[in-house]
Amino acid sequence: MNANRKLEKSLYSKAYGHFLELLREARLKAGLTQAEAAKRFKKPQSFLSKCESGERRVDVVELIEFCRVYNVDLVDILRELERGLTTKRTAKLR
Repeated sequence: MNANRKLEKSLYSKAYGHFLELLREARLKAGLTQAEAAKRFKKPQSFLSKCESGERRVDVVELIEFCRVYNVDLVDILRELERGLTTKRTAKLR
């Protein structure tokens, strides 16, 4: 491996993009706009926009809060993320 080569940052990885898709889907399934969800977080709408676009990284404590606001089980989100990553890895091997 080239010593000058930088590892892909997880913020910009396909896996993180998949995570953000799941987060957005959870909000939509909850029937919330970004503005409505932001009110529940007591944050500006731009907070949600930046999180969903990947401009701002979501940490695990925030993920727990997202799940609470969206009425989604944290373990279900993580399982779906893992399932998606496994499926994508398996497809690459074929």
